[in-house]
Amino acid sequence: MNQANTQGKRPYIIVIGNEKGGTGKSTISMHVIVYLLREGMTVGSIDVDARQGSLSRYIENRANFAQKIPGKSIPLPKHIAIFKSDKTDLNEAQQEEEAKVLEALDQLKGCDVIVIDTPGTDSYLSRVAHSYATTLITPLNDSLVDFDMLARVEGDNIRPSKYAEMVWEQKKNKAMRDGGSIDWIVLRNRLSNIKAKNKAEVEKWVGLLSKRIGVRTIDGLGERVIFRELFLQGLTLMDLRELEIKPTLSHIAARQEVKQLIDSIRVFQDTIQKIA
Repeated sequence: MNQANTQGKRPYIIVIGNEKGGTGKSTISMHVIVYLLREGMTVGSIDVDARQGSLSRYIENRANFAQKIPGKSIPLPKHIAIFKSDKTDLNEAQQEEEAKVLEALDQLKGCDVIVIDTPGTDSYLSRVAHSYATTLITPLNDSLVDFDMLARVEGDNIRPSKYAEMVWEQKKNKAMRDGGSIDWIVLRNRLSNIKAKNKAEVEKWVGLLSKRIGVRTIDGLGERVIFRELFLQGLTLMDLRELEIKPTLSHIAARQEVKQLIDSIRVFQDTIQKIA
């Protein structure tokens, strides 16, 4: 399999984003990154939530762990962290932030795929990052509180939220800029096995929203302690074999969830075929 983007084609850009914290964006970003690296792809990563820096810390932990076990295969992406501008003039700040995003994308233009992790709040920097997505993945905890970030329920009707309107605006910006489109995926994350009424309501409303604004919906990852444990070492479930860690039943189930997530996202299979 090809190890680098040697034909000058543009990288496939995956943005992980919403405007709510605590939905597992950085965990999903890291698992996507490592999966692609282990498929032989060259991967760049951008953290536009550098002040919080969850993805940056994840990758830093990974690099530190790799130094402790020389000879083991612990692949790393080419990573860039972007901080918000500290300029007081709004126009100057926005120009600087857009320039930072363009500079980062240019530095990573030789990669097959770029994964961008965004903050859980609205910002101009986040909006710019969204506008460059080929695929946007929006993690959503299985609750009506989190669903409110996507749409407002009014009786038997729903209307898009500010975040959904922002995504729509960035879709238009991307189309005007380069004629491209954004494949938007809502990922129902941290699923429980409990057949709760709240869970059923979320499933119903997500399905209706999918038809309303043209998003795709898939199941994400369950709530598992293993993800928090691996973060401290910068590892993912795809690293256990190289570390000669015997997987438990919980590990196997969690790894299967990751595989199902990857298989559900068409871009990965398409990208693998393009660079094979």
